[in-house]
Amino acid sequence: MVEKIIGRRWLTHTLLILGALVMVYPLLWMFSSSLKPGNMIFHDPGLIPSVVTLENYIYGWNALSEPFSRFFLNSFFIAVTNVIGTVLTSSATAYAFARLEFRYKRVWFALMMATLLLPTQVTLIPKYIVFYQLGWVDTHFPLIIPAFFATTAFFIFLNVQFVRGIPRELDEAAEIDGATRFQIYWRIILPLSLPALITTAIFNFIWTWDDFFSSLLYLSDIKLYTVPLALRSFSDASSTTSYGPLFAISLVSLVPFLLFFILAQRYLVQGISTTGFKG
Repeated sequence: MVEKIIGRRWLTHTLLILGALVMVYPLLWMFSSSLKPGNMIFHDPGLIPSVVTLENYIYGWNALSEPFSRFFLNSFFIAVTNVIGTVLTSSATAYAFARLEFRYKRVWFALMMATLLLPTQVTLIPKYIVFYQLGWVDTHFPLIIPAFFATTAFFIFLNVQFVRGIPRELDEAAEIDGATRFQIYWRIILPLSLPALITTAIFNFIWTWDDFFSSLLYLSDIKLYTVPLALRSFSDASSTTSYGPLFAISLVSLVPFLLFFILAQRYLVQGISTTGFKG
Protein backbone atom coordinates (compact mmCIF):
# COMPACT_ATOMS: atom_id res chain seq x y z
CA MET A 1 0.00 0.00 0.00
CA VAL A 2 2.78 2.39 0.94
CA GLU A 3 4.66 1.52 -2.24
CA LYS A 4 1.58 2.35 -4.33
CA ILE A 5 1.24 5.76 -2.64
CA ILE A 6 4.93 6.53 -3.18
CA GLY A 7 4.65 5.40 -6.81
CA ARG A 8 1.66 7.67 -7.40
CA ARG A 9 3.50 10.62 -5.86
CA TRP A 10 6.52 10.02 -8.07
CA LEU A 11 4.28 9.79 -11.13
CA THR A 12 2.41 12.97 -10.15
CA HIS A 13 5.61 14.94 -9.54
CA THR A 14 7.14 13.67 -12.79
CA LEU A 15 4.10 14.79 -14.79
CA LEU A 16 4.11 18.17 -13.04
CA ILE A 17 7.82 18.67 -13.80
CA LEU A 18 7.30 17.73 -17.45
CA GLY A 19 4.36 20.11 -17.68
CA ALA A 20 6.42 22.90 -16.10
CA LEU A 21 9.24 22.31 -18.59
CA VAL A 22 6.78 22.55 -21.48
CA MET A 23 5.47 25.86 -20.12
CA VAL A 24 8.94 27.30 -19.43
CA TYR A 25 10.55 26.13 -22.69
CA PRO A 26 9.47 29.19 -24.78
CA LEU A 27 10.97 31.51 -22.17
CA LEU A 28 14.20 29.52 -22.09
CA TRP A 29 14.38 29.54 -25.88
CA MET A 30 13.83 33.31 -25.95
CA PHE A 31 16.63 33.78 -23.40
CA SER A 32 18.94 31.55 -25.42
CA SER A 33 18.08 33.38 -28.65
CA SER A 34 18.76 36.75 -27.05
CA LEU A 35 22.38 35.63 -26.53
CA LYS A 36 22.89 34.56 -30.16
CA PRO A 37 23.93 36.68 -33.15
CA GLY A 38 20.95 37.63 -35.29
CA ASN A 39 21.84 35.28 -38.16
CA MET A 40 22.00 32.25 -35.85
CA ILE A 41 18.67 32.55 -34.03
CA PHE A 42 16.73 30.34 -36.45
CA HIS A 43 19.72 28.48 -37.93
CA ASP A 44 20.77 27.25 -34.48
CA PRO A 45 17.44 26.62 -32.66
CA GLY A 46 18.95 24.74 -29.69
CA LEU A 47 18.81 26.03 -26.15
CA ILE A 48 22.60 26.13 -25.77
CA PRO A 49 24.06 28.77 -28.11
CA SER A 50 27.32 27.93 -29.85
CA VAL A 51 28.25 31.63 -29.85
CA VAL A 52 27.33 33.89 -26.94
CA THR A 53 27.06 37.66 -27.37
CA LEU A 54 25.46 40.57 -25.55
CA GLU A 55 25.16 42.73 -28.66
CA ASN A 56 21.37 42.23 -28.76
CA TYR A 57 20.99 43.81 -25.32
CA ILE A 58 23.34 46.69 -26.13
CA TYR A 59 21.83 47.38 -29.54
CA GLY A 60 18.22 46.91 -28.35
CA TRP A 61 18.63 49.36 -25.48
CA ASN A 62 19.67 52.16 -27.86
CA ALA A 63 18.01 51.03 -31.10
CA LEU A 64 15.19 53.60 -31.05
CA SER A 65 15.45 57.37 -31.11
CA GLU A 66 15.05 57.36 -27.32
CA PRO A 67 16.97 55.09 -24.90
CA PHE A 68 14.87 52.26 -23.55
CA SER A 69 15.26 53.62 -20.04
CA ARG A 70 12.73 56.32 -20.96
CA PHE A 71 10.13 53.69 -21.85
CA PHE A 72 10.79 51.84 -18.61
CA LEU A 73 10.32 55.05 -16.65
CA ASN A 74 7.08 55.80 -18.50
CA SER A 75 5.70 52.32 -17.83
CA PHE A 76 6.86 52.38 -14.22
CA PHE A 77 5.27 55.78 -13.61
CA ILE A 78 1.96 54.73 -15.18
CA ALA A 79 1.90 51.35 -13.39
CA VAL A 80 2.76 52.72 -9.94
CA THR A 81 0.28 55.58 -10.27
CA ASN A 82 -2.41 53.13 -11.36
CA VAL A 83 -1.65 50.89 -8.40
CA ILE A 84 -1.95 53.78 -5.93
CA GLY A 85 -5.20 55.04 -7.44
CA THR A 86 -6.76 51.60 -7.79
CA VAL A 87 -5.82 50.42 -4.29
CA LEU A 88 -7.14 53.56 -2.57
CA THR A 89 -10.39 53.96 -4.53
CA SER A 90 -11.21 50.25 -4.73
CA SER A 91 -10.76 49.77 -0.99
CA ALA A 92 -12.77 52.90 -0.17
CA THR A 93 -15.60 51.83 -2.49
CA ALA A 94 -15.48 48.31 -1.07
CA TYR A 95 -15.74 49.70 2.46
CA ALA A 96 -18.85 51.66 1.45
CA PHE A 97 -20.53 48.60 -0.07
CA ALA A 98 -19.53 46.27 2.76
CA ARG A 99 -20.12 48.47 5.81
CA LEU A 100 -22.22 51.55 5.06
CA GLU A 101 -25.97 51.69 4.52
CA PHE A 102 -27.36 53.97 1.82
CA ARG A 103 -30.32 54.08 -0.53
CA TYR A 104 -30.35 51.60 -3.41
CA LYS A 105 -27.11 50.04 -2.17
CA ARG A 106 -27.89 46.64 -3.69
CA VAL A 107 -28.90 48.23 -6.98
CA TRP A 108 -25.64 50.16 -7.25
CA PHE A 109 -23.67 47.06 -6.32
CA ALA A 110 -25.49 45.03 -8.98
CA LEU A 111 -24.83 47.71 -11.61
CA MET A 112 -21.18 47.76 -10.63
CA MET A 113 -20.95 43.97 -10.97
CA ALA A 114 -22.76 44.14 -14.31
CA THR A 115 -19.87 46.13 -15.75
CA LEU A 116 -17.80 42.94 -15.52
CA LEU A 117 -19.96 41.60 -18.35
CA LEU A 118 -19.41 44.69 -20.49
CA PRO A 119 -16.84 44.11 -23.27
CA THR A 120 -14.01 46.61 -23.46
CA GLN A 121 -14.82 47.31 -27.11
CA VAL A 122 -18.23 48.72 -26.14
CA THR A 123 -16.74 51.58 -24.12
CA LEU A 124 -13.70 52.12 -26.34
CA ILE A 125 -15.08 54.81 -28.65
CA PRO A 126 -17.02 56.76 -25.97
CA LYS A 127 -13.93 56.90 -23.74
CA TYR A 128 -11.74 58.03 -26.62
CA ILE A 129 -14.20 60.81 -27.50
CA VAL A 130 -14.26 62.00 -23.89
CA PHE A 131 -10.47 62.01 -23.58
CA TYR A 132 -10.12 63.68 -26.98
CA GLN A 133 -12.49 66.49 -25.98
CA LEU A 134 -10.55 66.93 -22.74
CA GLY A 135 -7.33 67.25 -24.75
CA TRP A 136 -5.79 64.21 -23.10
CA VAL A 137 -4.96 62.24 -26.24
CA ASP A 138 -1.19 61.80 -26.64
CA THR A 139 -0.69 62.24 -22.89
CA HIS A 140 -0.50 59.77 -20.02
CA PHE A 141 -3.73 61.06 -18.46
CA PRO A 142 -6.09 58.49 -20.12
CA LEU A 143 -3.89 55.72 -18.72
CA ILE A 144 -3.75 57.16 -15.19
CA ILE A 145 -6.80 59.24 -14.24
CA PRO A 146 -9.47 56.48 -14.53
CA ALA A 147 -7.66 54.49 -11.83
CA PHE A 148 -8.57 57.18 -9.28
CA PHE A 149 -12.31 56.66 -9.87
CA ALA A 150 -12.62 52.95 -8.99
CA THR A 151 -13.34 51.87 -12.55
CA THR A 152 -12.36 48.20 -12.15
CA ALA A 153 -15.26 46.22 -10.68
CA PHE A 154 -13.14 43.10 -10.17
CA PHE A 155 -10.91 44.80 -7.60
CA ILE A 156 -13.91 46.35 -5.83
CA PHE A 157 -15.57 42.95 -5.53
CA LEU A 158 -12.36 41.36 -4.28
CA ASN A 159 -12.02 43.97 -1.53
CA VAL A 160 -15.72 43.82 -0.65
CA GLN A 161 -15.45 40.11 0.03
CA PHE A 162 -12.43 40.66 2.26
CA VAL A 163 -13.96 43.53 4.23
CA ARG A 164 -17.08 41.45 4.85
CA GLY A 165 -14.86 38.90 6.57
CA ILE A 166 -13.56 41.47 9.08
CA PRO A 167 -15.60 41.28 12.32
CA ARG A 168 -18.04 44.15 12.72
CA GLU A 169 -17.27 44.18 16.44
CA LEU A 170 -14.10 46.10 15.62
CA ASP A 171 -16.19 48.86 13.99
CA GLU A 172 -18.57 48.97 16.94
CA ALA A 173 -15.71 49.19 19.44
CA ALA A 174 -14.18 52.05 17.47
CA GLU A 175 -17.53 53.86 17.33
CA ILE A 176 -17.85 53.58 21.10
CA ASP A 177 -14.42 55.22 21.38
CA GLY A 178 -15.67 58.08 19.21
CA ALA A 179 -14.11 57.15 15.88
CA THR A 180 -15.71 58.51 12.71
CA ARG A 181 -16.49 56.40 9.65
CA PHE A 182 -13.35 57.63 7.93
CA GLN A 183 -11.20 56.88 10.97
CA ILE A 184 -12.63 53.34 11.13
CA TYR A 185 -11.80 52.85 7.48
CA TRP A 186 -8.31 54.39 7.66
CA ARG A 187 -7.13 52.96 10.99
CA ILE A 188 -8.91 49.59 11.12
CA ILE A 189 -10.27 48.37 7.79
CA LEU A 190 -7.37 49.50 5.62
CA PRO A 191 -4.57 47.92 7.72
CA LEU A 192 -6.51 44.66 8.14
CA SER A 193 -7.17 44.54 4.39
CA LEU A 194 -3.46 44.39 3.54
CA PRO A 195 -3.59 40.92 1.90
CA ALA A 196 -6.44 41.99 -0.40
CA LEU A 197 -4.72 45.30 -1.14
CA ILE A 198 -1.48 43.52 -2.05
CA THR A 199 -3.40 41.17 -4.34
CA THR A 200 -5.04 44.18 -5.98
CA ALA A 201 -1.68 45.89 -6.38
CA ILE A 202 0.00 42.86 -7.96
CA PHE A 203 -2.71 42.19 -10.52
CA ASN A 204 -3.11 45.87 -11.35
CA PHE A 205 0.63 46.38 -11.74
CA ILE A 206 0.97 43.39 -14.10
CA TRP A 207 -2.10 44.33 -16.16
CA THR A 208 -0.99 47.94 -16.47
CA TRP A 209 2.62 47.05 -17.31
CA ASP A 210 1.46 44.66 -20.04
CA ASP A 211 -1.25 46.95 -21.43
CA PHE A 212 -0.44 47.42 -25.10
CA PHE A 213 -3.76 48.39 -26.62
CA SER A 214 -4.46 51.46 -24.46
CA SER A 215 -0.96 52.81 -25.09
CA LEU A 216 -1.37 52.21 -28.82
CA LEU A 217 -4.72 54.00 -28.81
CA TYR A 218 -3.75 57.14 -26.91
CA LEU A 219 0.00 57.62 -27.43
CA SER A 220 1.75 58.68 -30.63
CA ASP A 221 4.76 60.64 -29.33
CA ILE A 222 7.67 58.21 -28.93
CA LYS A 223 8.81 60.07 -25.80
CA LEU A 224 5.56 58.94 -24.12
CA TYR A 225 5.77 55.30 -25.24
CA THR A 226 5.42 52.51 -22.72
CA VAL A 227 7.52 49.34 -22.85
CA PRO A 228 4.97 47.21 -24.81
CA LEU A 229 4.52 49.97 -27.37
CA ALA A 230 8.28 50.45 -27.72
CA LEU A 231 8.78 46.70 -28.22
CA ARG A 232 6.43 46.84 -31.18
CA SER A 233 8.88 49.19 -32.88
CA PHE A 234 11.30 46.27 -33.28
CA SER A 235 8.76 44.54 -35.51
CA ASP A 236 7.92 46.28 -38.78
CA ALA A 237 5.55 44.68 -41.29
CA SER A 238 7.21 46.51 -44.18
CA SER A 239 10.75 45.33 -43.37
CA THR A 240 12.64 42.69 -41.42
CA THR A 241 12.10 42.17 -37.71
CA SER A 242 15.03 42.56 -35.33
CA TYR A 243 14.38 39.36 -33.39
CA GLY A 244 17.59 39.43 -31.36
CA PRO A 245 17.05 42.86 -29.77
CA LEU A 246 13.32 42.13 -29.50
CA PHE A 247 13.94 38.97 -27.46
CA ALA A 248 16.61 40.67 -25.36
CA ILE A 249 14.54 43.70 -24.37
CA SER A 250 11.43 41.55 -23.93
CA LEU A 251 13.29 39.57 -21.28
CA VAL A 252 14.48 42.75 -19.58
CA SER A 253 10.89 44.04 -19.56
CA LEU A 254 9.81 40.96 -17.59
CA VAL A 255 12.14 41.74 -14.69
CA PRO A 256 10.15 44.53 -12.91
CA PHE A 257 6.86 42.72 -12.41
CA LEU A 258 8.59 39.38 -11.76
CA LEU A 259 10.47 41.02 -8.88
CA PHE A 260 7.26 42.70 -7.73
CA PHE A 261 5.44 39.36 -7.85
CA ILE A 262 8.16 37.48 -5.99
CA LEU A 263 8.43 40.08 -3.21
CA ALA A 264 4.65 40.15 -2.66
CA GLN A 265 3.89 36.48 -3.34
CA ARG A 266 3.20 35.66 0.31
CA TYR A 267 0.53 38.35 0.51
CA LEU A 268 -0.91 37.28 -2.85
CA VAL A 269 -1.51 33.72 -1.66
CA GLN A 270 -3.00 34.97 1.60
CA GLY A 271 -5.21 37.46 -0.23
CA ILE A 272 -6.57 34.89 -2.68
CA SER A 273 -7.19 32.33 0.07
CA THR A 274 -9.12 34.80 2.24
CA THR A 275 -11.23 36.63 -0.37
CA GLY A 276 -14.25 35.30 -2.14
CA PHE A 277 -15.03 32.62 0.45
CA LYS A 278 -16.33 34.69 3.35
CA GLY A 279 -19.85 35.93 3.56
